[in-house]
Amino acid sequence: MYQPITIKDIAKALGLSTSTVSRALTDRYEISVETKKLVLEYAEKIGYQPNPIAQSLKERRSHSIGVVVCEVANNYFSQAINGIESIAYSRGYHVIITQTHESFDREVVNVQHMASRGVDGLLISLSSETNDLNHLTTLHEKGLPMVFFDRVANDIETHKVIADNYRGAFDATEHLIKTGSRRIAHLTNSPNLSITAERLDGFKAALAKYDVPFNPDYLKHCDHGGMIQDEVEIAVNQLLALSDRPDAIFIASDRLSTGCLYTLKKHGIKVPADIAIAGFTNSDVAELFNPALTTVRQPAFKIGQIATEMLIQLIESKYPVTEFETRKLDTELIIRESSEHHVTIT
Repeated sequence: MYQPITIKDIAKALGLSTSTVSRALTDRYEISVETKKLVLEYAEKIGYQPNPIAQSLKERRSHSIGVVVCEVANNYFSQAINGIESIAYSRGYHVIITQTHESFDREVVNVQHMASRGVDGLLISLSSETNDLNHLTTLHEKGLPMVFFDRVANDIETHKVIADNYRGAFDATEHLIKTGSRRIAHLTNSPNLSITAERLDGFKAALAKYDVPFNPDYLKHCDHGGMIQDEVEIAVNQLLALSDRPDAIFIASDRLSTGCLYTLKKHGIKVPADIAIAGFTNSDVAELFNPALTTVRQPAFKIGQIATEMLIQLIESKYPVTEFETRKLDTELIIRESSEHHVTIT
């Protein structure tokens, strides 16, 4: 029967204590470079494999990271997850992904399940229903490392990684104004989300810069962020029913963009001739839409990478971390046909 090689076998062969071999294999600072080299070369020669279960029990670490997102099928989150995995796996961590489908209850269950399974830390993007943070503050106070990305909890003091939502919204709205639109509607997510507030602020700031009054009738929230098509249709229909119908719509997310275009098409409304469109989306097919969609693109992959690096730093820190930062990454406005319906005003 196969007997795996143990630290004891290496210690015996090299005439060292098991604790010295163990420390050398885990690259501890108190072991000399020569001893580490000797142990590592011998371990490699005889094909030593550490026992991951024993190792994690000893370290009280599972080498796994829990990820909470609204849905993996969303282009933004699938790209962010690729970024998360690219860092995690290279650093020896497994990634466990859960979806909330914009449900607060499901978020609570997912977070509690992962915490009970002993993940080393959490990467979280909040559900659109979440405004009670108890399930997270309790774990945070117990010392479970967590980093928020995209949809962040302003009341929990930890690292956060976001796109410059304010600037992205400002740029898209300014572009619509400069192409001649004045009656600009804003189709957006749940008011609970940090991204919703940031994008609304950017939208309003662009209107103010060009003396375009903000009309509350033109603001429509879809609490499920476009995951329920009926919700998007109701919002768009309400905009179309207004006597002073919008001549442009700035859309705050991926799903809402596709849902809105679908509804306009059903009504026979031509984009951009009747209504110009600009939206936040990381979809790789935005340019394949007819017409191609003007979009604010976020560096989702990079956001995932940075959030993971920050989380691993928290997990592996030998001392409690008390200094936290919010990293804000630039967005990019990509202008395509969906917004080019008037003469550009310089």
